[in-house]
Amino acid sequence: MINSEEFNDEIGHNHISTNVNNPLRSDAFDLSDDQKIELIRKDVESILHTLGIDLTDDSLKGTPNRVAKMFVKEIFGGLNPNKKPSSSTFENSYKYGEMLVEKNITLYSTCEHHLLPIVGRAHVAYISNGTVVGLSKMNRIVDYFAKRPQVQERLTMQIVKELQRVLNTEDVACIIDAKHLCVNSRGIRDIESSTVTSEFGGKFKDEKVKREFLDYIQLDTKF
Repeated sequence: MINSEEFNDEIGHNHISTNVNNPLRSDAFDLSDDQKIELIRKDVESILHTLGIDLTDDSLKGTPNRVAKMFVKEIFGGLNPNKKPSSSTFENSYKYGEMLVEKNITLYSTCEHHLLPIVGRAHVAYISNGTVVGLSKMNRIVDYFAKRPQVQERLTMQIVKELQRVLNTEDVACIIDAKHLCVNSRGIRDIESSTVTSEFGGKFKDEKVKREFLDYIQLDTKF
């Protein structure tokens, strides 16, 4: 019989998500950012000390604080709902009724199983239901949900669900193609492999519409 520790390791090694929402405790935001930074600083200091690192070295003595600030202010900043980007919509006054695709959105996230980087591209599309959203907002939505300990499948779904909410339409799709450093730099150490995930809503479930989206993201638009 597999024990709980082995079960948890199995989930982590196989990059399995157990929740569509990021698992957060009810007291996740009781502490201020500054309080979190101070606590994490001490924890990082303890980890490095345990590893035998000399933290009196000029190059290393600021590392615990730098890591703590990076965790709270940068790479995990998307956990804070107060940092969620506002997504104003506008009337589709041009009556543009075709697909709108924002492709090659740079994506930086962090694998929640090993806390190593996920680096890739997101391709997002929607068909207007009477409203449109600013192009940069699509990038900001991707960035917001990426700045969390993540699983790529969950991230893909969260991006689609948020745009469906903002645009009041089911006709939204997202494809992510990303490298996971927990695969590329440790374990199997396969530096060539990448992971592709997709979520298709509404009209994008139709094979013809899905194919059109896929064709768009294959276009050579380098300038």
